Order: sequence, then C-alpha cells, then structure tokens
Amino acid sequence: MSANAKVPAKKIKGDEVSHGGNQDYVTMTIADQLFGIPVLQVQDVLGNQRITRIPLAPPEVAGSLNLRGRIVTAIDVRLRLNLPGRTKEKPGMSIVVDLRGELYSLMVDSVGEVLSLSNDDFERNPATLDPRWREVSTGIYRLNGQLMVVLDVPRLLNFTNMEAA
Repeated sequence: MSANAKVPAKKIKGDEVSHGGNQDYVTMTIADQLFGIPVLQVQDVLGNQRITRIPLAPPEVAGSLNLRGRIVTAIDVRLRLNLPGRTKEKPGMSIVVDLRGELYSLMVDSVGEVLSLSNDDFERNPATLDPRWREVSTGIYRLNGQLMVVLDVPRLLNFTNMEAA
C-alpha cells in the first residue's frame, strides 16, 4: 500500500461502528411481526421438532430437543415476547443459537430470508415499542412500511429479570 493511499474512516456512534457497512440478519415472523437476528449468531434452522417438556421450567421454556446428540433448550419466543400462543394446526420452525456454549432453539412461526441491511438505516428502539420487546431488542429497521425488530439474543435468553416479575 502506498503512503498516499487512504483508508476509509469509520464513523462511530457510542461504542459501535454505525456507518459504512452492512449487517446480515436471518429474518423470522412471530405473530405477523418481522424480527431479525444477526446471521453470525445462527447455528441452524429446523422445521417442527418433537420437544420434551421440562418440569418446573419457566413458561417460556417449552422443553428440550435432541439435535445430533446435543440437548437443546427450546424457547417459545411468543411467550417470551408476551404474545398469544401459536395454534397447533400450523407447525412452527426453530432457529438454533449458541450462547456461551449452550444451544437454544428459538421457536418461531416461520423463518424468512437473510437480509443484508445498511448500518445507516439502523435505528434505536422507539419509545412506543412494547417495553417487553424493548428489553430484548437492540433496535429496528424500517423496511418498505414494515418494521423489523432486531432481537438481542443474550437479553432474549436472560430469564433472571423474568423471575422478579
């Protein structure tokens, strides 16, 4: 590289890079609402699975399933977001994520496409967003009249605040 070559500067907002790049998200639908998770956090996408109930688990923990010999905790994201339960006639799907070496299956209605979205279009959570959703979201994207809520997987899977409620 020559001494005159310029490296594009990254603009920083707070403690994260906010301009000059894209982020890829796996999209999912839950109760007709679009959500996204950063693609690098997704380990697997599964169809409807047989789930074994875990006694005395919080209501959001649907149970566990076996994925290639590993036990995976299944989380009902509808209940976690305070949405009505899914009807049995339409089987859901799961997105498997890894959090600190443990696998979790996020039960959703459907999994969509992977979207590459500009960091410039990312917005912080609006004040009007449901407080329970705000608690587990990093922000939103406005996509052609539809709102995509970006889920924060570690906060979504943090049940310590739930026990106090």
